[in-house]
Amino acid sequence: MVRLKQTKSLGRTSLFFIGLIGMVVFSCFSKINEGEIVIFNSSISEDATPAVMSRILKAKEKPISQIKFQKGIYHFYPDKGLEQFVYISNHCDLMINTPFPINDFKNLIIDGQGSTFIFHGVMIPFLIDKSSNITVKNLTIDWADPFHSEGLIVGRDEEKKTFDMQISETYPYEIRNGQIHFIKPYYEHTLGQSILFDPKRKAIAFNTEAYTGISTIKKNNTQAYIESMVYKYEHEERAPEYKYIGKEDNLFIEELKPGLVRVHNHKKQMPPLGMILVMKGEQGFNRVSPAFRVSHTNGFNGFNINIHHAGGMGIIAENSSDLILDNFNITPSNGRMVSTTADATHFVGCSGKVVLKNSTFNNQLDDATNVHGTYQKIVDILSENQIGVRMMHHQQKGFVIGKANDTLGFVRLEDSFFPFKKATIKNTEYINSRYQIITLNEKLPKDLRAGDLIENLDGYPDLLVQNCNISNNRARGLLISNPKKTVIENNFFSTEMEAILVPVESGYWFESGNAANVIIRNNVFQDCQHGGKNRGVIRFVTDDDNENIAFKNIEITNNSFKQFDNLILEISNTDKLEFTGNTITNSGTFQQLHPENPVVKVSASKNIIFKNNTYTGEALPDNLLVTEESGEDIEFR
Repeated sequence: MVRLKQTKSLGRTSLFFIGLIGMVVFSCFSKINEGEIVIFNSSISEDATPAVMSRILKAKEKPISQIKFQKGIYHFYPDKGLEQFVYISNHCDLMINTPFPINDFKNLIIDGQGSTFIFHGVMIPFLIDKSSNITVKNLTIDWADPFHSEGLIVGRDEEKKTFDMQISETYPYEIRNGQIHFIKPYYEHTLGQSILFDPKRKAIAFNTEAYTGISTIKKNNTQAYIESMVYKYEHEERAPEYKYIGKEDNLFIEELKPGLVRVHNHKKQMPPLGMILVMKGEQGFNRVSPAFRVSHTNGFNGFNINIHHAGGMGIIAENSSDLILDNFNITPSNGRMVSTTADATHFVGCSGKVVLKNSTFNNQLDDATNVHGTYQKIVDILSENQIGVRMMHHQQKGFVIGKANDTLGFVRLEDSFFPFKKATIKNTEYINSRYQIITLNEKLPKDLRAGDLIENLDGYPDLLVQNCNISNNRARGLLISNPKKTVIENNFFSTEMEAILVPVESGYWFESGNAANVIIRNNVFQDCQHGGKNRGVIRFVTDDDNENIAFKNIEITNNSFKQFDNLILEISNTDKLEFTGNTITNSGTFQQLHPENPVVKVSASKNIIFKNNTYTGEALPDNLLVTEESGEDIEFR
């Protein structure tokens, strides 16, 4: 069928004939958009990968301004996707396939028009690199087979240290040498990392810390000559290639009948009956398919997006700027307890503005967002303006800390959490995924030494988190290491761990950034920290055990805390924090886990003001405030 369409372009009237040519329903050239509008229809729905990828790869010869999909359900398989090896922050490094290789694009809109994209196996749906002004909107992302597995607890024996799991046909498995392996098309995983969900609440089970993670590993007592091994250079013992040295399997799993297995040798309490154990395989091997990977891109908009699952994060953005997620929702589908198997969103070394608004982040297996930079260790001082640096965490491999003229800060954490000197990048020579050589425009500080850290002071954004629902997930709500400006307002939190964690993570993750100019206002916090850890709902903490100031200018105002337990706020290493106009209510939802706690703990901090706050509820703690170490200048009004 041929339709006649009249359009206007630059004041002139033109006629375009629209026809079905192959798998592309409509293609036209617009002088305004400087590229074709490509529309795909349901004729490619059984496997849309080859058609979509093929057209995108031709964009240099035939530019594209928009890609649209006729509303429908489209499947994407890896077999004919573009293959590429990728290093991805906070994920595994691996060979992946993608149907959307958005590389070196400008001003591109991808509009699903209400479509659902279902992915199969290890894929990255949207791989966006070295681009600008990219918009993806109006679509739903899901996987046919999830990257995690679930088992219903139907039996337990504390004396024998066993529990029984009923596993549905949704999660095929086999047992090898006493260990369970969950088999998916294109992928498999062991029991590995695990946590309990409450199917009635469809949220992390109350006090799951008493029962999980399941004790999969124990110490190996049979070794020979291991201690004689010598490494010339520093190595990371928890990296995947070293993590099993000195360890062996602890569990023994037997099948009682098809779909019913018994787990032996768990060291914690046996999981309660009726709970669902969620399992996603071993750390270091179980983050393989984020839904969006955005890198070295200026301007990304995700609007009206629903992500029901991903084998990693919903979106991981690196070295990019001006990212806006609006109505960008992470929620599970198909009766699953889990949406994404890692963070909902994550931003590393990003700048400009990062905005998360009007969004829902539910049931993911890590934080709703994590915003930070990267510490890299100076291992060589090569000349008066050149250093060799090492990527310290295995999930930082391949990360380039900055571009030409970005400002680096030199940091010595035992002296200060803030840089003692600064310099700008001239160029970076990529030697390998762990080691790079950075040449600076200026001479190095005379007192610089190997072991000092660098961070990119330009790699932090102005952050806004507004009108979001963050609940039912493992771990934290927001994990913020951002010295620029952060506003967190009008959100709802109900998280298994901290609702808001503001850290300096320099010991294991090497995620750089302290925090300053943080405003937390008009939020509701409902029964956070219900997983069982003894921590505050909002927490400021550093990895390094010293009293240096790390956090400055914090305002926590007009929030509502509806908590079953006492501890609301933990403050350390902070200068100038005001906690004003907040309402704290004992919710009575769960039994108290840590009744000995006060409402507030303060250590190594100064200029802390509490005023016009109210506390109601039957279980008023004996102490409202406990100060430790050098807590000083604390004022109540």
